[in-house]
Parts: sequence; C-alpha cells; structure tokens
Amino acid sequence: MLLYTDIFLLRIAGQENQTAKDGQKVNIFHFDDLVKSKNNGFEEFLNENFMISMYSFQIIRLFGSILLKKAMKNLLLLLLIFLIHTHVSAQMGVGAKKPAKAQMLFDGSKEMLHEKWTYWKGPRLKAELPIKWQIVKDPVDEGFAMNSNDPAAAGGLYGAADIVTKQEFRDFRLHVEFLVQNEGGNSGVYLQNRYEIQILDGDYGLHGMAAIINEHLPTVQAYNGTGKWNAYDIMFRAARFKNGQLTEKARVTVYFNGQKIHEDKEIQQVWGGPNSGLDGGNDGGKGITDLPGGIKLQAEGHDVLYRNIWIREMKLNKKSTDFR
Repeated sequence: MLLYTDIFLLRIAGQENQTAKDGQKVNIFHFDDLVKSKNNGFEEFLNENFMISMYSFQIIRLFGSILLKKAMKNLLLLLLIFLIHTHVSAQMGVGAKKPAKAQMLFDGSKEMLHEKWTYWKGPRLKAELPIKWQIVKDPVDEGFAMNSNDPAAAGGLYGAADIVTKQEFRDFRLHVEFLVQNEGGNSGVYLQNRYEIQILDGDYGLHGMAAIINEHLPTVQAYNGTGKWNAYDIMFRAARFKNGQLTEKARVTVYFNGQKIHEDKEIQQVWGGPNSGLDGGNDGGKGITDLPGGIKLQAEGHDVLYRNIWIREMKLNKKSTDFR
C-alpha cells in the first residue's frame, strides 16, 4: 500500500522526473532498474513505508469488518422483506391456497355450500331453501364451482336470492375467485353484508368492475375478461364504535388478480337501499350499526361462477388494512 508523499509507479517505460499535480516529486522506478539494482531508492521506500502500510492495513481491515457486518445486516433485512412479500404474494391471485389459519367457505362441493351458506333474509327475498345455486363443472380447470344464476333473481332482481355465510365477521382477510361467463355478467361480493366490491363485465365506472361501489375506482384495470378466472384478495377492518357512537368508518385494501387496486380506502356508507344489505335502509345507508355481518354473494340472474373462497378472521387494532 503506497501512502503520503511518495508515489511508487511500477512501469516498464516512462520519464524519470515527473511532478504530481500538487507539486510533489514523483519517483518513477523502471521495472528493469528494480531487477538490476538495489540502489535506486526502492529499498528505502519500503523501509519508510512498510510500518505505515501495515498500520493502515489494520485500520482498513477493522473498517472493512464493520462495513461487512452492516452490509450483512442490511442484506438480511432485505431478504426478510423479500420472503414476507413472496409469502403474501403466494396467497394472492387465482389459485391461491388457503393459509393454515384460514377457514374454507366454499371448496366446490354442494355439502359446503349448504353447510356454510344460506339465503339472505332481506325484504326482497323470493328464493326458498335449499339454495338453488347450481354446482357446475369448472369450465377452465378441474373441479367444481357454483353458479349465481338463481331463477328467483331473474331480470337482475338483486336481494331476491343472494346468499350469505351463516357465520358473521368483523375484521378479516378474504379470498374470492369468480368467473363471468358472458358479456355484461353481473354479481358482487359484499363485505359484512354491507359494502359491495362490484363484479360487472364491461363497466369500469363507479358502479363497474372492481369498484368499491359508488365511492372508489380501482387504480388498475386487472380484469382478465369473460370466460377466465379472477380473484379478489381483501383485507377489511370493520367500523369502530364507542358508547354506541360511530368513531371510525370501515376500511379496506383490495388486490385484483395480484395487483393492488384499492389501498386502505375508507368506506362511507351502504349503497343500494334496504334490498342491498345490512343497514342499507338506515339513514339512507349512512346509519351503520355495530353488528358483525357475513360475506354475501349477489345473484342478479347472470352466469357468474364462484370457487375457492376462504377467510381468515383478523384483529386489526391499528387504523390500517395493510396486508401482513
């Protein structure tokens, strides 16, 4: 290691007397001179600088060790972030597997449909148990799905044959896969039987595909189109109350086919009136009550299929719906 005022240039040819930019003398040693003679200043150079070089080496090694430890720490942090992201991503999108702590709401079987779902008993209910949603062969993959085209909802009569989970929820992480068979196909996923994430082919407005209905447009159009499976991955935080008074409105983050389309959006009210869901008839949908609600799927007389629906109950104490 060469330090301070002496600059050692090992070269085969060159001029012997050069001056550095700062005015210092530059000693140039030709390679053949070093071989032929010891009286060219080379030994003196080594003697004067060897101890300095060794000391500098120790300092550099110490700092190198510190920098290496810091780099390793940063690398481990980046690796942890990557693994968390990979883990979360593996549980999103079409075909996502149910995590160990989640429960299956629909696995393609008629048994689970009747075990975990029922008709929502709203003011417009026309259907009668048992549920008339048909179990059909998956048109794309192996397995089965259920078709929301209940005869009682013909003509788009929402609320007449909607199905809802028997279990009710507050905070949760939900995965739903759906396939719209024909152009204009219409259905919807209701969170807590209140707030609709729309399914409507061909419409991309506030009442269209992937909108938090009448309030928030998706930031990305991730719809795969008719005849293909799509997936909503949803983190939902229920409204909060204190002494019976609403203090915090419901919040939601939604991924559509693995792409984030709604990030921690606040939901203002229930839309669609009393036929739409819980609290729809309270103060024009603004009178939210402190009651849990089920996951509801809408029947509007269209061939919209569902499969692979699972949910994990959460406790989201922080005012956030970030995926974890």
